[in-house]
Amino acid sequence: MRLIGRVSVLAFILASQGPAQEAKTAYASMAPLAQYLMPRDAEISLARSAAPRSISDHAEILILTKSGFQSAETGTNGFVCMVARSWSAGFDDPDFWDPGLRAPICYNALAAKSQVAATKKRTEVALGGGSKAQVLTALKTAIQTGELPMPETGSVAYMLSKQTYLNNRVGHWRPHLMFFTPGTDPQSWGAGLPDSPILGINLTDEHQTVFLIPVGRWSDGTPGPSDER
Repeated sequence: MRLIGRVSVLAFILASQGPAQEAKTAYASMAPLAQYLMPRDAEISLARSAAPRSISDHAEILILTKSGFQSAETGTNGFVCMVARSWSAGFDDPDFWDPGLRAPICYNALAAKSQVAATKKRTEVALGGGSKAQVLTALKTAIQTGELPMPETGSVAYMLSKQTYLNNRVGHWRPHLMFFTPGTDPQSWGAGLPDSPILGINLTDEHQTVFLIPVGRWSDGTPGPSDER
């Protein structure tokens, strides 16, 4: 595997070494908002599928509305589950505005402080009619001013949903965990080294590093795809 762009809230960064899926038409700008929205109950169910029920059944659930991400159900364990949309992708990702992308993700309480806040900032600018460049500028400014916090040690997210659709190149990819840290050398975790199971990428604009660790099972306990290279 190799990394190609922003992970974030989102993990729209993976490209396969195997045969690529047929590319779809890239969106030069945001599609009509209705194409990104989902029925309330369907979005809640999809958000919960990001993690095992022992976690997601007790998590707060955020859903996308016409005015941004809003709390649909309260939680008791500090986790926050949501379905990230395409504008959580890397700024060089051709699928940045593709309304077909869905990334269910559950953050623990520490990760939610930085990653949910960043997702809400991106969404605020996107829904306000901002361009991709304006989303980036707003994100960088919010980080520089301290409006958006840096990730704390122990920040982790689950992306174990079979229904994930990350982008038009890797589709569902594999179930995985994500760890967020302030900017650091990925090789300090052994990320990207031969036969290492850890993937890592520095997000320079966001002053953080994200690590991905594939796991063997989806959130429902069934086996994930084999790690064929």
